[in-house]
Amino acid sequence: MERTRIAKVDDVKLVRRGQQVEGTLHLTPHHLIFCHTPDPIAEDLADGTSGKASNARPKELWITYPIIQICTLRPTPPASHLPSSIRLRCRDFTFVCFCFTDEKKARDVFESIKAWTCKLGRIEKLYAFSYQPQRPEKDVNGWTIYDARREWKRLGVSDKGVDKGWRISRINTDYSVGRRSLLAPGDSAHEIQFSPTYPAFLPVPSTISDNTLNYAGRYRSRVRIPVLTYLHPVNNCSITRSSQPLVGVRGNRSIQDEKLLLSIFSTSLSNTETSEPSTTPPTSHSPRSSEGDVPSLSPEHTLTDTEALEDEIISRTRSDDKSEKPHVYGAQQHNLIVDARPTVNAYAMQAVGLGSENMDHYRFATKAYLGIDNIHVMRESLNKVVDALKESDVTPLAPNRDALAKSGWLKHIAGILDGAGLIARQVGLQHSHVLIHCSDGWDRTSQLSALSQLCLDPYYRTLEGFIVLVEKDWLSFGHMFAHRSGFLSSEKWFVIENERIGGDANRPGFGNNSGAGNALENALLSAKGFFNKDNNSRDSIVDSDGEMQSFDTGSPASKKVPTPSKGSAKDKHTTKVKETSPVFHQFLDATYQLLYQHPTRFEFNERFLRRLLYHLYSCQYGTFLYNNEKERVEANVHEKTRSVWDYFISRKEQFLNDRYDATIDDNVRGNERLIFPKAGEVRWWNELFGRTDSEMNALTDKPGQGFVSNASAAILTGVETADNAVGAGTPGKSISNVPAGAMLALAAGVSGLGIGKGKGIDGRKSPSSIKAQMEVEMQ
Repeated sequence: MERTRIAKVDDVKLVRRGQQVEGTLHLTPHHLIFCHTPDPIAEDLADGTSGKASNARPKELWITYPIIQICTLRPTPPASHLPSSIRLRCRDFTFVCFCFTDEKKARDVFESIKAWTCKLGRIEKLYAFSYQPQRPEKDVNGWTIYDARREWKRLGVSDKGVDKGWRISRINTDYSVGRRSLLAPGDSAHEIQFSPTYPAFLPVPSTISDNTLNYAGRYRSRVRIPVLTYLHPVNNCSITRSSQPLVGVRGNRSIQDEKLLLSIFSTSLSNTETSEPSTTPPTSHSPRSSEGDVPSLSPEHTLTDTEALEDEIISRTRSDDKSEKPHVYGAQQHNLIVDARPTVNAYAMQAVGLGSENMDHYRFATKAYLGIDNIHVMRESLNKVVDALKESDVTPLAPNRDALAKSGWLKHIAGILDGAGLIARQVGLQHSHVLIHCSDGWDRTSQLSALSQLCLDPYYRTLEGFIVLVEKDWLSFGHMFAHRSGFLSSEKWFVIENERIGGDANRPGFGNNSGAGNALENALLSAKGFFNKDNNSRDSIVDSDGEMQSFDTGSPASKKVPTPSKGSAKDKHTTKVKETSPVFHQFLDATYQLLYQHPTRFEFNERFLRRLLYHLYSCQYGTFLYNNEKERVEANVHEKTRSVWDYFISRKEQFLNDRYDATIDDNVRGNERLIFPKAGEVRWWNELFGRTDSEMNALTDKPGQGFVSNASAAILTGVETADNAVGAGTPGKSISNVPAGAMLALAAGVSGLGIGKGKGIDGRKSPSSIKAQMEVEMQ
């Protein structure tokens, strides 16, 4: 309790949605607890029992410290009778204001909250390491739900099972040093460090040795080589994931990386002899893709114009596709490399030794660029949403709909869904392999990989399957939950209002106060400028999406694997504000969209997703506390903390969807194995934001008045092969056989493709456009 300046404060007023109640505020080591006893008469009126005496039960509001995003103290202004107040904006979009009669007590509460959040210094001091559940949760062990080898076996990859072209490599079992037998003369263990951010078991093609993996790893950022994350049970096509290659301005290449990717794209072919890389593309016909084997597209799966355009562009870009025959889904194989970044951003990264694949060396594939923005853009977009909701503590007013529309949040969600739908169509309908990467392959890549699997596999739409999906594609593959979520908070998120006047304008708080007395007097009622999230800190971002790290220091063969900086443990656990981003939040929001659009295809309900986001930030469980599998093993979270899945499994009945239909029948509309997102029909997840459907979705539900149309939802920004390119900004390449209508649509920037905007006469980005986008990507 040494951090608590004051443990209890009486006569505190809680203001929420314009309503006030008086009670007692308690400060414990892990929670802020507000207790009050409702007015019996008011309770009777609310219950319809007016005139009958009743004993109202005390009510409590519990707020866990890590879930507090912004805490602002407003001392009593001079010559004013307004009380001192503390306003909280929480990550679960709870907005509350506490009013105090004593300014000293208000300051003590503020400092106590600050001490229990951003001054802990270590993850191990969070609530998860002391939480002890009661029955029935106590009897559940959620750590056993996911077993990597069991999941790979379900997908058909097993050391003892039928060889489907894949094996499980153990090169990364200790997460750091590769096998001694792989050491070349003169190398040390330090020099062949493998991938500490990857899982222990890596499914790779059976024809690829660990020695090849070792050398291929030197060509991928943070040694995150292309490995399997999903194998389709019907057509044996795969979704693999990796980080960006280390191309650099010198145009580096890796024979081993090319060999690995060729082997991946050949695993579904009858002939898998790929001992040597070849520049000859695999046959364009899948052995399982006869027209009779392909499920017909039901009306439920009718492609939108935008989706059809995307597929047509990818199809026509293949240099080896000279046939004039009509295209039949499943009859062609267009193996795809998906770079989730905007085209110009991917090219800009070559300046720091990174970049995107040179398709001259990957002639067996097509590359598609998606215009999904990076973590900084997404963080600012959510901040704008909060700006539209920021007065929720002191007023009952509806959110500002214009501000919601201008936030771009729904556009980002629609874009991610469109990218996932593109991948799902390639694997499930085109019978093609897909490799996904962004920069480091743990943010946008995780979103696209997990969402496309939700579309492809009904198992992941069950409660157990969704847990397995999160464990596999988010936790095991190294999404940096600790960095992106900022569990240890930051002093930048704690503001004393009058200290900002004439002081630090970069700190978030009530807004850009000029110091005028009138503004202070009216702050509690008007809340203008509340929680300005502008943050101009210059925190380093050494682990932010692989940006601003120079790798272009030599050839891939001689390149040493970058190692983490050896700072103190305290520095390791410090929240860097500009590394935080709602990446996992966006995934849950996109999942909500799929659930809303396909209400009978998911076993779990909306509340499950909402509570999962809450417990991401509650720090009550150890599941999300670290950045990767290696860190969780070293911290021994399986023994020292409880799994978040304990909470859900022990209360399973609360999170089941009453409308769920588990029947799978491709001949019955609504029961198909595959589902696809309707990116043009995204809507606000109003339950998450604590608002009614009419408050947030009144516009989105009216035809022609929604925030996102089918056209603006598309995310494809460029397609490239060794010979052709469209929208990719690659000089010397063009497409001759794309329909004129498609080219005109692209040139017009349909679906936000960004093609034709900011380009010179040769079709490439203008220098000013490149500079602007490059600065955003490399923040």
